[in-house]
Amino acid sequence: MKKLLLCLVFLLGAVGFASAQNLSPLGVWTNGEKKATFEIYKCGNKLCGKIVSLTVPNDPATGKPKTDSQNPDPKLRSRPRLGLVFMQDFEYDEANKWDDGKIYDPESGKTYSCYMKMLNANTMEVKGYIGFSLIGRSQTWTRVK
Repeated sequence: MKKLLLCLVFLLGAVGFASAQNLSPLGVWTNGEKKATFEIYKCGNKLCGKIVSLTVPNDPATGKPKTDSQNPDPKLRSRPRLGLVFMQDFEYDEANKWDDGKIYDPESGKTYSCYMKMLNANTMEVKGYIGFSLIGRSQTWTRVK
């Protein structure tokens, strides 16, 4: 009886662990401001993210598509924001969390350490920080598809 109970507990734990890993950030997301949509995708054995749409795709001053004008590297300032890979190097950590990534903010030209943590199938926390993850800025992203 003890062996049967132990096997049942092990199987339930394994099913719970497998279903917990099923919460994947792969797909298209938007943040609370809804200024853009972002696609999270596999790049090798890690995850990356790119901008796939902008609510306001053109610069109001020029009427031309928005560029990475705040980039600290002058050579990159003319690249388009649309399609820009702004998240890189995320590795699965544990408990539906992808860590050790970098996130680039094209509005400020700054790059931060970052993690993504799935809260449920359609919601995740994205936190950019400098140094320690306790200090930083979090956003809640919602799955678009």
